[in-house]
Amino acid sequence: MKRMGMLFRAKANKALDRAEDPRETLDYSYQKQLELLQKVRRGVADVATSRKRLELQLGQLQSQSSKLEDQGRKALALGREDLAREALSRRAALQQQVTDLETQHQTLQSEEEKLTLAAQRLQAKVDAFRTKKETIKATYTAAQAQTRIGEAFSGISEEMGDVGLAIQRAEDKTAQLQARAGAIDELMASGALDDPTGMAKDDIAAELDRLSGGTDVELELQRMKAELAGGSTQQQAIEGGGTQQQPQGQQPQQAPQAQQPQNQQQTPPDFGKH
Repeated sequence: MKRMGMLFRAKANKALDRAEDPRETLDYSYQKQLELLQKVRRGVADVATSRKRLELQLGQLQSQSSKLEDQGRKALALGREDLAREALSRRAALQQQVTDLETQHQTLQSEEEKLTLAAQRLQAKVDAFRTKKETIKATYTAAQAQTRIGEAFSGISEEMGDVGLAIQRAEDKTAQLQARAGAIDELMASGALDDPTGMAKDDIAAELDRLSGGTDVELELQRMKAELAGGSTQQQAIEGGGTQQQPQGQQPQQAPQAQQPQNQQQTPPDFGKH
């Protein structure tokens, strides 16, 4: 039971700490201090009211005491000593009340001064707390904004974290689909998978197509070389003055020997002289 109670209190404290806003707490504390200050001021007003009431009572008692004193003098002047004594007795009783009221008046006046001084001090503390409260709230708001901006840039905030996870999942699925598509293409090219549409070819047909494709390229290259060589020969013939090209397979005819003049005879060698 103790462990469960401690666990419950720990969970409740964590939940309250998460839900607590320091700015709201400061505003609530300031509101309580204002209420306390209002109570102190109300107390000062009550004490001042009581003091004022005592002062009025003192005034009335002093007025009655003066009146009884005048009545005693008049009674003595008229020779009524008994009336003078009665008046002086009543005046003595009133004087005792006046003394008690003066004592209470002094006490209330002292309490009023203390409460007034306490109210002034509390007012100064409340003003200082209000200034500090606003400063703390501004600092907290700036720190909170800076923290949110930092979390947004770093991607560790809850909102950006969800976006980052979504992007990561999309990239993983894309990579998986690309890998699957490549694997299927390789299997179809190797003939391991059959194409029901009949568009795919087996490995032998694919190899023959590759070899024939290479042969066709070579033949096309030889034909282009021959055309280029024929064009070069015709150009040389045109530049050489129209020299006819001998047909292929025939030997070129030898030029005829120059005929000697008929009037010139060859002299046989004179064998007799030797």
